[in-house]
Amino acid sequence: MLPWKRVLRPLTALLLSAAAIALPATAAHADTATHSGWNDYSCKPSAAHPRPVVLVHGTLGNSVDNWLGLAPYLEARGYCVFSLDYGQLPGVPVFYGLGPIDRSAAQLASFVDQVRSATGAAKVDLVGHSQGGMMPRYYLKFLGGAAKVNALVGIAPDNHGATISGLTNLLPYFPGATDLVKATTPGLADQIPGSAFLTKLNAGGDTVPGVHYTVIATRYDEVATPWRSQYLSGSDVRNVLLQDLCPLDLSEHVLAGLSDRIVFHEVANSLDPAHAGTTTCASVLS
Repeated sequence: MLPWKRVLRPLTALLLSAAAIALPATAAHADTATHSGWNDYSCKPSAAHPRPVVLVHGTLGNSVDNWLGLAPYLEARGYCVFSLDYGQLPGVPVFYGLGPIDRSAAQLASFVDQVRSATGAAKVDLVGHSQGGMMPRYYLKFLGGAAKVNALVGIAPDNHGATISGLTNLLPYFPGATDLVKATTPGLADQIPGSAFLTKLNAGGDTVPGVHYTVIATRYDEVATPWRSQYLSGSDVRNVLLQDLCPLDLSEHVLAGLSDRIVFHEVANSLDPAHAGTTTCASVLS
C-alpha cells in the first residue's frame, strides 16, 4: 500500500486543478487601480446608473483575468466598474480566493467602503462569479453589507457548496485529506458541502432583507455541482437557468463568467430591471 502522503498529494493537486478551471488561462495580470479602464476612482455614477458595480472574482481568479469580458461590457454601457483581489495566500501570486472565506468577506467590506467613498454612492451592486457569487452573502449577512448593497448577481455561484462533479465526495476515503485541504487552502475547504462555513452561511435562510438577488446557473456546470444547488431561496430572488434563455448555449462554469454575452446581457438586466430587455440567443450580438 502506498504511504498516505503519496496518496494525498495527488488528490490535493487534483482538487486544485479542478478548481483552477474557474479562471481563464492567461498570464496577464495588472494592478487593480491601473488596468484597462475600470477601477477608475474618478468615475462618478450617472443618473441612469447611480450605483457602482463591484466585480468579485472566483476561486483561483483575480481582479483582472476574471473580468476581461464583463468589465468592458458594463463600462461601455455607462457603469462605474470596480474589481478587487481577495483571499490571497502568502507566497501565492495571481491565484487568489484561497484564503478563509470569512476573511475574504471582510476584504470585500473594506473595498466596498472604498468605492462608496470615492464615488459618493450610498450603495453598490455586486456581481460575482463562482465563489465570488457566494462569498458576498457572508458580507451581507454578518458584516453589515445589506445596508450598503442594492443587488447581488451570482454567475454560477456555489451557494451551497461545490462537489466539483463529485470529486469532493472522495475525500472521506482518504484519511487526513480534508484536514490537508483546510491547512493548505482554507478557501477550498470552506466550499466543500457541509463545511462549517457553509453551515453558518445558510443557517436561518439564504437571503437577507433589502437586497435583490439573482443567480444565473448553467446546467453544464462542472464545478458548482449539482447545478441546482446554486439556487437561492427567498422572497427577493431570481433563479435563472442559462439554457432557459438560450437552449443552444453550452457554456459551462468557466465560460459563463468569462465570455458569455448572453450571461452578460442577463447581468445587465439584473442591474437595471426597469430597462431590462428579453435575453435570448440573439443577445450574443448585443
